Amino acid sequence: MSLSDNAFFDWMGKEMLKNIFVEVKNKFETAIGILKTEKITIDPEDPAAVSHYAKVMKTVREKANLLSESQDILSTIDVETQDIPDARTYLLTLKEIRVKRGLTDDLGAEAQMIDALDKVEKELKKPLLRNDKKGMDLLLAEFDKINKKLGIQKEDLPKYEEQLELTIAKAQLEELKKDVLEAMETQKKREEFKDEPQSVDVKTLDIRNFL
Repeated sequence: MSLSDNAFFDWMGKEMLKNIFVEVKNKFETAIGILKTEKITIDPEDPAAVSHYAKVMKTVREKANLLSESQDILSTIDVETQDIPDARTYLLTLKEIRVKRGLTDDLGAEAQMIDALDKVEKELKKPLLRNDKKGMDLLLAEFDKINKKLGIQKEDLPKYEEQLELTIAKAQLEELKKDVLEAMETQKKREEFKDEPQSVDVKTLDIRNFL
């Protein structure tokens, strides 16, 4: 490789980094621009506040060309499970991802899926590998039974996605409320704020003032 080749690749690398930086900067500015126009109430216990926050964040993602929460989760699943050969580790990894995201399994679907896997592996008399088409077909058939029992239908996926968005929005508002309360406690201990009101309802705060 010649010196000129090295210079070219060095230039190309810098251009790629610059383009990535510009793209991230543009997305950030787009997001901030939208957030500055919306009044967000920090009240995770108020369904209306959660719904509004979810709609605002959806607008942010659409305008800034970001992944939706469900798309982001699917992307994470693809990345973290691509090298997993067996079905059991795959299902356990899905559970780990769910827990890390702060999502709940209110229907108890995970336990039923593991039970279904136990049943299939008992029938196969061996651990189920993901490249075992016959075995995976058996497992998916069991999953279909579970979905039917739980009332989960493919045509209802948009509804489930909306519910997911609301669940995540509530979790984010809870985290935001926690951060705000901690910041307020820290501020109260500072000398210059000793004459300020002792308590402020976070629901009355306008986060646009902090952007």
